[in-house]
Amino acid sequence: MNDDRSSPERPRTWWERFTQSLRGNIEDQEGLLELIREAGERQIIDAEAARMVDGIFRMAELTVRDAMIPRAQMEIIEMDAPLPEIIARVVEVGHSRFPLVGNDRDDVRGILLAKDLLRACQGGAESPPRLTELLRPATFIPESKHLNHLLYEFRTGRHHMAIVVDEYGGVAGLITIEDVLEIIVGEIEDEYDIDEDVMIVPREDGDYLVNALIPLEEFNHNFHVQLEDEHIDTLGGWVTNRLGHVPRPGEVLQEGTLRLEVLRADRKRVQILRLSRVKDQDQPVSPA
Repeated sequence: MNDDRSSPERPRTWWERFTQSLRGNIEDQEGLLELIREAGERQIIDAEAARMVDGIFRMAELTVRDAMIPRAQMEIIEMDAPLPEIIARVVEVGHSRFPLVGNDRDDVRGILLAKDLLRACQGGAESPPRLTELLRPATFIPESKHLNHLLYEFRTGRHHMAIVVDEYGGVAGLITIEDVLEIIVGEIEDEYDIDEDVMIVPREDGDYLVNALIPLEEFNHNFHVQLEDEHIDTLGGWVTNRLGHVPRPGEVLQEGTLRLEVLRADRKRVQILRLSRVKDQDQPVSPA
C-alpha cells in the first residue's frame, strides 16, 4: 500500500550539491568556489588542491599589471656594457633571462639567455661573442592582458618572459611564466612570515624582524636613526636603492649601527628584513 505522505527531504550531501551545480548553467562563480573551499576544509579533496583551483579562477580576473615586475625593478643588461661586467652581472643576479636594452629601458632589443651567453664564452674563444647574435626575440604584451590568456600564450609560444608595455608603447615592466604560476601555487611560507599589517617583531635573540613595507619615517622614529631618501617611502625601497638592485635573501646592508639582512624577497621586492645590533658599538639599536 502506497503512502501518500511526503517524506521529509533529507539534506543534500556536499557531492550532490557539487554535481548538481555542474549539471546546471553555472552563473555564480563564487558559489562554485565556496563548494570547492568547503570540500577542502572537510578534506573531501586536498586543501592545497582546493586553494590552487581558487588561484586558477583568480587568473581570469587578474591582468598582467597585477603580477608584473615593475619597470624600475627590472634586471636588464645594457648593450654597451663591457662583456666581463655583463658576465659578472648575470652570475650575481642568477636569472636565466635578461632583457637587453639600448639607449634606455624603453629600447628593448631582445632577450638574452644566460645559457647562450655562457656557452658562447666558454672554451676561450679568440674573439668575444657579439650580443646581438645571441639574442632571442622579445615578446611584447599590453599590461591589460588577462593572466589566463597570457599563460596560454606562454605555453603555445614556448617562451617564458614577456615585456609589458603601457598604452603609450613605453615599457611598464616584465612578466615571466613563474610570476603567472605563482598566482596558482602561491608563495612558499617560512619561519620568517609575519602579518602584512605588523611592521616590527622582536625576536628572542634580541634581533627584530622588520616588514620591508614599513614607512621610512616610522622606522626612523622607532629605531632612532635617520635613513633618508626623498624619492623612497619604505625601508624595502631604501635597501633596494642603496644596493642598486632587488636584493636576494641573505644579502646584508650595514648602515652605522644597523645591520639589515634580507630574509625574504622575490623578483619584485624585499619582503622581510632582520635588524641586528652591530657589535662593539655604543649606541643601542632598540625600538622606541
